[in-house]
Amino acid sequence: MTQSSLLLIYTGGTIGMKQDAADQTLKPFDFSQIVEEVPEIRKFAAKIDSWTFDPLIDSSDVEPGMWQALARLIQEKYDSYDGFVILHGTDTMAYSASALSFMLDGLTKPVIFTGSQLPIGVPRTDGRENLISSIEIASAKDGEGHAMVPEVCIFFGSQLIRGNRSIKANAEAFKAFQSPNYPLLAESGINIRYNTECIRKPLDWYQNISINTRLDTRVSILKLHPGITPEAVRYFLCDQVTRAVIIETYGAGNAPSARWFTEIVREAAGMGKVLVNVTQCTSGTVDMDLYACGKGLEKAGVTNGYDSTTESALAKLFYLLGKSGDNEWVKDMMKRNLKGEISK
Repeated sequence: MTQSSLLLIYTGGTIGMKQDAADQTLKPFDFSQIVEEVPEIRKFAAKIDSWTFDPLIDSSDVEPGMWQALARLIQEKYDSYDGFVILHGTDTMAYSASALSFMLDGLTKPVIFTGSQLPIGVPRTDGRENLISSIEIASAKDGEGHAMVPEVCIFFGSQLIRGNRSIKANAEAFKAFQSPNYPLLAESGINIRYNTECIRKPLDWYQNISINTRLDTRVSILKLHPGITPEAVRYFLCDQVTRAVIIETYGAGNAPSARWFTEIVREAAGMGKVLVNVTQCTSGTVDMDLYACGKGLEKAGVTNGYDSTTESALAKLFYLLGKSGDNEWVKDMMKRNLKGEISK
């Protein structure tokens, strides 16, 4: 069997920091010297190259332009590597992983996002384990020589999660990410246990990859809360520039039954806006037929987001709006399971 080859892409984030001996501050280290920091990498039967973004991007400063650059880099290097490991800050990792899942079509190789809560240069870092396991997963192949996990994923805190099913749920714990509405794709212990039935596989292992870099970001997010005012709702839903709005509703997709609220929703729908209903709850799904207030939203023109995360719904809208100026087509596609992002 030929040796696997991986590309390690460092975009920025905590994992790439090392304490400077002179002033004791944390500074990014040179990832071309990654083997010196994580010597365990030598034990892998894989060729590992590295690519560092310049300038490095703090997780809080991530913009769609970085996703476009990542997609182009993966397409450019695709034929030269068996898998990709992307080191990324944790704050927006779920957004980036969701975006790449839609932007990469024809994917037959792993694209694994990982990072850490502590810099890789400190004694108790979680970065070393996250990186080592990500490399192992990205290089793993089945008995037929195909990638074990040909998906965009996040590996963090011993868990492999589908990228567009992930949320950052904890700002301090080593298990910072969760997949509330879909099973883990793998879990590491003494061995890495793959949940093969839940892993998406391509219909054609020999298809060519293509990328979608046209993103339309004219999307807003409205989180409902008790005491929300008509002025605030109208500002988010009826802005002239916005093409789509994600409405984070209560419970199973419920919203205020007040007449003014329904009228504003109808006004926004009448303007042709794409309005998507996503629950505020960490887990569970939107069921707009369950309660009268949910049914009212549906009648007013709101599209069901089912069990999509907000991060995934945002990325999916950017992607779909970038593909078409027809909002009715976008509404229809939002209801479809395109990349394993909803249970439908």
